Amino acid sequence: MELTLLGTGAPDGLPRPDCPCAVCASARGTGARAATALLVDDALLLDLTPGAVFAAARAGRSVAGVRQVLLTHPHDGPAMELPASLPPAGRVPDGQELTLISGHRVRAVAMDAPGTGYEVTSPTGERLLYLPPGGAPAGLPDRVAEPYDMVVLDVIGRPDAVARLRAADAVTAATEVIAVHLDHDAPPAQELDRRLAAGGARAVPDGTTLPVGEYDAVPARPRRTLVTGGARSGKSLEAERRLETFPEVVYVATGGRRDGDAEWADRIGLHRERRPAAWRTEETCELVELLESDGPPLLIDCLSLWLTDAMDRVDAWDDALWADGGRDRLRIRVADLVRAVRGTRRTVVAVTNEVGSGVVPATPGGRRFRDELGRLNAAFAAECEHVLLVVAGQALVLRG
Repeated sequence: MELTLLGTGAPDGLPRPDCPCAVCASARGTGARAATALLVDDALLLDLTPGAVFAAARAGRSVAGVRQVLLTHPHDGPAMELPASLPPAGRVPDGQELTLISGHRVRAVAMDAPGTGYEVTSPTGERLLYLPPGGAPAGLPDRVAEPYDMVVLDVIGRPDAVARLRAADAVTAATEVIAVHLDHDAPPAQELDRRLAAGGARAVPDGTTLPVGEYDAVPARPRRTLVTGGARSGKSLEAERRLETFPEVVYVATGGRRDGDAEWADRIGLHRERRPAAWRTEETCELVELLESDGPPLLIDCLSLWLTDAMDRVDAWDDALWADGGRDRLRIRVADLVRAVRGTRRTVVAVTNEVGSGVVPATPGGRRFRDELGRLNAAFAAECEHVLLVVAGQALVLRG
């Protein structure tokens, strides 16, 4: 089965008409995207857009053999003139199956948002799932009998849809995940590719033809990632994005609770609201034990608070106790952590702070913390395949 993506953009396309935003302004060439429409084996058209016939011609395909046109979502805007060669467009009721004269079987999949998803099975057995913008499957079983060969969906807008499909084994390591319905909320160019690759997905230009069932691997997802940056730089959000397509994640909060500190409670609450409901939170600084055990991915937020706890335990804030064995005890704790990161089999994303680029702390304890955090960051980063620096919400790749 061959799939030609006549468009890969949001319903309004990219750039949006008359939109002055930075993403729309830079969406040129292969970055420009028409509204998403899929042509399957020149026999089935999923979603009808104004330029579908011309887009097919530019891609070297023809819609003359299309036997069925199906819509996944309400198409707003002025009425379109249906090309004479195409049959009327329609939608299949949820759960019902349609068999085309070409031998393709199409089953309508219920969504948790307005629209219909379509599961397409070719005459030779390849399986494709296409979902509408902003939609995720509703009522998935705990386990499906057979994974899809390809899934085409709104990865940026609904990363949780990928997580749900993974949890049900509908998406496995052998499933190719293609991002469509790309809008101006998606990052441009290389940043888009990097974010999608972190979730095991990729985007392709309009007009691309893909064989369904012949997996084209995305760049390998790093197993260990360190995300560093200054205060309010967006580093925690960046770390969360790297794991949002995983069905289960353990969020390791090293800051714990601070009784009577309302501002700290507000910070924790905002972080918790942003995380997917399926993620589990552990408030602990015992990172070595977690890293040495098996389990789902870990998101550690953050190493600087872990270091604060570690320095508390060795009395590092007292100059005399620091000199009398405190320094050595801290180095042992850091070495144990680094050793655990090196040997872990889990996917790990850790957040830390950059504190050595600003004002020199006024106290010996403050300077000590700054220096030790710099050493910890360097040692931890040396064990990671991927290291990111986040500045003003923009992720800069330092390694990987």
